[in-house]
Amino acid sequence: MRISGFTMVKNATKLYYPIREAILSILPIVDEFVIALGDCDPDDKTRETIESIQSEKIKIIDTVWDLKTFPNGTENAHQTDIAKSHCSGDWLFYLQADEVIHEKYLPVIKEYAERFLSDEQVEGFLFNYIHFWGDYQHHQNSHGWYKKEIRIIRNHPDIHSWESAQSFRRIPNFDGQHYRQQEGTYKLKVVQLPAYVYHYGWVRPPILMQNKKKALDTIHKGASKVADLYKGEQNYFEYGPLGRYAKFNGTHPKVMQDFIKAFDWQDQLNYSIKERHPNRKQQKHDKPKYRLLTWIEQNLLGGRTIGGFKNYILLKR
Repeated sequence: MRISGFTMVKNATKLYYPIREAILSILPIVDEFVIALGDCDPDDKTRETIESIQSEKIKIIDTVWDLKTFPNGTENAHQTDIAKSHCSGDWLFYLQADEVIHEKYLPVIKEYAERFLSDEQVEGFLFNYIHFWGDYQHHQNSHGWYKKEIRIIRNHPDIHSWESAQSFRRIPNFDGQHYRQQEGTYKLKVVQLPAYVYHYGWVRPPILMQNKKKALDTIHKGASKVADLYKGEQNYFEYGPLGRYAKFNGTHPKVMQDFIKAFDWQDQLNYSIKERHPNRKQQKHDKPKYRLLTWIEQNLLGGRTIGGFKNYILLKR
């Protein structure tokens, strides 16, 4: 059995992505790790950061991003598919550049991959998620934040990254461009893994968090629209009252230790339950409707979600 790790990335160091940590977190259980490395800005050091790992398992595929041909976030999916196409494993383990796996889960992930290798009905594996918010001690369990996602898929040519690369679908006779198509696509049949993805995409210094939001919005909405959207906005992101969010009582992956030691923006965060800036631009989870739904889910439904995105068919195994 072979397992390939893969990802896509651009301007990781400039935008404060823990790309080195993401790769290192699963490197012990993969036979190769393929990275589609986009055309980074001159002041970015992503290539140097990846090469500093000094592993023969790592394969860098140089790419050029084309937001005109792949608009509305689909360039993310396109880049993911490029990396996937260079993978040789039986199973393909996808991590985005801000996702890290705790070392305690590696043995069970490998054991499940071996157990279901010959079960062709199993097309992938589903992970639980922890979404860290603002710092490394708080995380989001608010309504609207996805709690599960597919991160290991079978190496099949009909399985493709989907929409803006959040997930995967089987798309027979795919034209290689329309990643947001619904018709003619099929949800993957997956097995739930007893493992978590640690998502650090919303843990950045406030200025870099705002820069990352702009970069992501540019991929989805285009540069001209983003210029209008951010006109007159402050140049830093306001996380809001962290006291409203769940505390994390576990341990972080060992590969994150040095990254976490660099945390130095606590004085820019609001650790109370009250708004520090009443005119702060609210996030979706801040709005009364979603706060009510969150309360219902956590207090009346035992954590079960009402509705939500579910892009998979869960197999009972």
